[in-house]
Amino acid sequence: MKDDFVFVDEFVPGIRWDAKYATWDNFAGKPVDGYVANRIVGTKALCAALERAQKRAASLGFGLLLWDGYRPQRAVDCFLRWSEAPEDGRTKLRHYPNILRPEVFERGYVAARSGHSRGSTVDLTLYDLTTGELAPMGGDHDLMDPISHHGAKGIAPAEARCRRYLCSIMEDCGFDRYDCEWWHYTLKDEPYPDTYFDFPII
Repeated sequence: MKDDFVFVDEFVPGIRWDAKYATWDNFAGKPVDGYVANRIVGTKALCAALERAQKRAASLGFGLLLWDGYRPQRAVDCFLRWSEAPEDGRTKLRHYPNILRPEVFERGYVAARSGHSRGSTVDLTLYDLTTGELAPMGGDHDLMDPISHHGAKGIAPAEARCRRYLCSIMEDCGFDRYDCEWWHYTLKDEPYPDTYFDFPII
């Protein structure tokens, strides 16, 4: 692993994770190139900010669950090939019900040069510290639809409130949100703003 990149769980004790792109549970429908291990990797700066966010979330009764962090460029290239492949319908209803595969790039849900590849972007959600249940957010990770946008209409008040909790926690701890995805945050002072890495997660 590159210097300054670490496994997040080793630097933020107690954080939960489920690295979706290392599993079959993602919009591509299979493990993605570069994700050899089900672990979340990020810069040390990212970890320091996540530790602050975890403490802030705990004060509200929540924990953090990470779905993705550092993303190798080869994974992004894999997404591009997926977008050009014939539709098989396996993940469409859950992840991109109202658009075609190529539109996931055109509409900004996936980028050919992803901030994740710079090592200081995360996809995450909240869970209840008492029950362990995920907080209701009005849509799952990687639901590529306007319902996933910040301020989206059509979600329940409790779901909108949980999105606001997550946004407040992350912004207070030094992150910028991505307006199209309620789960996606990038460290404002990221250490590698112009570098896109491609080492695998192993």
